[in-house]
Amino acid sequence: MVVVARFSFPYEAHIAKANLASAGIESFIADEHTVNAQWLYSDALGGVRLMVAEEDANQASEILGEDFSQCFENADDAVEGHIDVCPHCGSSDIAAYTKGKRSAFLVFILLGFPLFFYQQGYMCNQCGAFSKTL
Repeated sequence: MVVVARFSFPYEAHIAKANLASAGIESFIADEHTVNAQWLYSDALGGVRLMVAEEDANQASEILGEDFSQCFENADDAVEGHIDVCPHCGSSDIAAYTKGKRSAFLVFILLGFPLFFYQQGYMCNQCGAFSKTL
């Protein structure tokens, strides 16, 4: 077994291990429990180690080195094949917005206890319309 990656936290190693498992590469996480029990030992041990068989080391390093950030950027824009648009003007320039947040904050400051009368939703940056759902 050879070390293909080192991580500060065990959860990072488990994510990488799952990535390798999806490609059919068996791997082993070393020093996971030691770091969980005493996290200050992580640097002294060299972190949580992800190990694979020597013959799978090159392929595992390539898989772990891939950049999947483009997949996440596209996933934010499209949900089930459509882009979220404003129901009033059809613009896709929308943002998450909390309606009534300022007045709720002022009531909290003046009265000393919160009154939760705000609404979560979306605000269109083109027409200024508020919508609870898209």
